[in-house]
Amino acid sequence: MNYKMYEGDYAIRGTVSLKNGAVFTFLGEKEDECKICLSSKKTKEKIMIDVPAEYCRGSLRSVKIVGFRPADYEYDYYINGKRILDEYARVITGREKWMDFGRKEKDFVLSGGFLKENFNWKNDHFPERKREELVLYKLHMRGFTMDRGCSKKYAGTFRGLQEKIPYLSALGVTTLECMPIYEFEEMTIPQKHELPDYVKWKPAKEDMIAPIEEPKISTKVNFWGYGPGNYFAVKSSYAYNPQKAANELKALIHELHNHDMELVMEIYFPEYTNHNLILDVLRFWVLEYHVDGFHLLGDNLPIVSIASDAVLSRTKLFYLGFDAYLFDQSRHENLFVYRDEYQYPAKKVLNHLNADMTEFMDQQRKQGVNYSYVNYITGNNGFTLNDLFTYNDRHNEANGEGNADGNPWNFSSNQGVEGPSRKKGILNARKRQWKNAWIMLLTAQSVPLIWSGDEFKNSQEGNNNAYCQDNEIGWINWKKNAQSRRDIGFVTSLLQFRKNHPVIASKKPFTFSDYKTLGAPDLSLHGVNAWMTDLNPGNMAIGVMYCGAYSADETRTEDVYIAYNFFSGTSQLALPKLSGGRKWYLQVDTADMDCDYYEEPIPVKNLQKLELSPMSVKILIGK
Repeated sequence: MNYKMYEGDYAIRGTVSLKNGAVFTFLGEKEDECKICLSSKKTKEKIMIDVPAEYCRGSLRSVKIVGFRPADYEYDYYINGKRILDEYARVITGREKWMDFGRKEKDFVLSGGFLKENFNWKNDHFPERKREELVLYKLHMRGFTMDRGCSKKYAGTFRGLQEKIPYLSALGVTTLECMPIYEFEEMTIPQKHELPDYVKWKPAKEDMIAPIEEPKISTKVNFWGYGPGNYFAVKSSYAYNPQKAANELKALIHELHNHDMELVMEIYFPEYTNHNLILDVLRFWVLEYHVDGFHLLGDNLPIVSIASDAVLSRTKLFYLGFDAYLFDQSRHENLFVYRDEYQYPAKKVLNHLNADMTEFMDQQRKQGVNYSYVNYITGNNGFTLNDLFTYNDRHNEANGEGNADGNPWNFSSNQGVEGPSRKKGILNARKRQWKNAWIMLLTAQSVPLIWSGDEFKNSQEGNNNAYCQDNEIGWINWKKNAQSRRDIGFVTSLLQFRKNHPVIASKKPFTFSDYKTLGAPDLSLHGVNAWMTDLNPGNMAIGVMYCGAYSADETRTEDVYIAYNFFSGTSQLALPKLSGGRKWYLQVDTADMDCDYYEEPIPVKNLQKLELSPMSVKILIGK
């Protein structure tokens, strides 16, 4: 191969593809012997190119090599004779097939590839959905479309998810959170333990007590993808055509944007990951793939630098917490606190497990002035919403760890029978609790997060830690029946109700006062008597009224009254009197097994007292 070498661009790490070559920028001290190895995909010929020290600035070497077609080659670096995979590689080759045991023949070797810059974004726009509008939906890219009820052709791929966009949009979802979609190692590769280079001694065959056995390849899969990753490369095995993985993901994001929906990437950085690399990764995904946000996982992340970065100033950032001074009023309100604090009070109240109504109500009205929180009851680390009311205990035997893995604190209740049941009483109790949970989540003030499949009672058969279940346990079962369609309709109606009553998701913290003199406090609590409530630990019934006049646009919408009864017996709650001749109408009663959501609200006859069935919730509107 005839090539020419020029000085490169030290500002951009990794590779930049050119029409007839590429720019390479990588770590290499002046004292190091640095080479670029270009490997032909067709002929397998390897071309070693020396990178002289004259192209070194600081600890970086950068060269532009002209005279080859990037699409025909893979590359690696050799530093002092040691082969190095580019941590900034935009494409990773050698892992195009999911769980490919044939990789053993090539010793599981990976190389860098060149990203084609040929996607037409067609006037793409970032939706930048407001925080009070957000409805998050978390999913696993492969598991979401692998099971029954999905296109076999595109099962487990970006294109498979793209086919589901109309469904998710109709459901009411605004933002998808995707578990890792960057390159990661799904296989458990046996480690080779070798003596250091300076040790020359090798045992003689006759001195060996037993022959050295080659380590076996584990069949256990890293399904979720948490662990060290190749952060600049798209997971090629998630693409219908692995050679076009980047464009397939871009097409997915572009189509989401066309539906005014967003994509948030979940990214895990191991502790002590280089902070400059982390910032480079996040900027790259925003600029190259038009990603709308990141859920950041890992300790000691440079969260101040991330939240202060100019490129990321409008990118949604989800993390365990932020320094207080970052919550500045001039910001674009792109910071979201994302942790477990909502799910445990909610589960305890639902399942009578050391519940505290004060703690629960604090979570229902939790909101920051210039930032928000993410609320969820279920996720990948725990039971699905269906299983939360079907199993008392985890059933993780399939994970191969003696059922010792997974969170033992599930705060779940099987309603009387462990696992599936045909008893009508059990089924009705589970259905009622399932509906109660949805109302709690979707009427909490901050951002709700839905775990994929919960809207139609997807089950993981009691497994609360399906990290290695690339099968029916870890996949979403899309095979619908009449009940699942009814369940989807219920969730869709609740999401529309939340949208139609913006006071519920107000971006301003509630004050429990009528500070605008509109006739009622923005939020008020009610018990046996109106405007008064008992929040002692023994009380498990409470009424919550949202004054519609405190909606964000300050145009009066319907008032909302949510009555919770978590007692195992009936309860009565007072209904506050409405001004201006308005009356209360019943929109939802979770005790009604025949109708989940009244499209035509039912007038309430007794305007003073509201009777609630055991373990039920009612939603009323005042108009």
